[in-house]
Amino acid sequence: MERLFFDLFGAASVVAALGVVLARNTMYSVLWLIFCFFNLAGLFVLLDAEFLGIILILVYVGAVMVLFMFVVMMLEVDVASLREGFLRYLPLGGALALALLVEMVLAARAGLFAKHAEHLGREVNNTAEIGKLLYTKYLLGFEIAAVILLVALVGAIVLVIRARKDAKYQNIARQVRVRKEDRLQKVRLP
Repeated sequence: MERLFFDLFGAASVVAALGVVLARNTMYSVLWLIFCFFNLAGLFVLLDAEFLGIILILVYVGAVMVLFMFVVMMLEVDVASLREGFLRYLPLGGALALALLVEMVLAARAGLFAKHAEHLGREVNNTAEIGKLLYTKYLLGFEIAAVILLVALVGAIVLVIRARKDAKYQNIARQVRVRKEDRLQKVRLP
């Protein structure tokens, strides 16, 4: 039964990956990618890596893909200009795809994919083991990655925020310094 689910999730992942690449609409590519992530999460669960499967769904599908969807919907992408150079790069892309296919077939024939992982006992908790490794052995790398992500977030905000001339902004200091004489004007009515 496990082999059936593995084959099902694997085949659906390959179909979803092809859908990502071959979809004409960018929105459909994002939806295919979400479907691919769900199938990969299923593969992680079958390999006794439940934590990675749940993180894949929560982080990638829940956050990153939603962000991709909003970016794709907000941008006006000129599809015609993107497809202009497609035929120019087709021979190189086809040659690389063929080389990758040959490598995977040779690796499968050599038996590299035939090794079966043994299931761990119930006494091993994947989440606790990942946490122990992450916060002991790899703590410095984890903290460096967090700082880099924070700098990237601040940089993205700085790049996006720009002063617009058509927008109205409040100047609090100017509002506080205002005097009655500057605002009120006496008008004599005839």
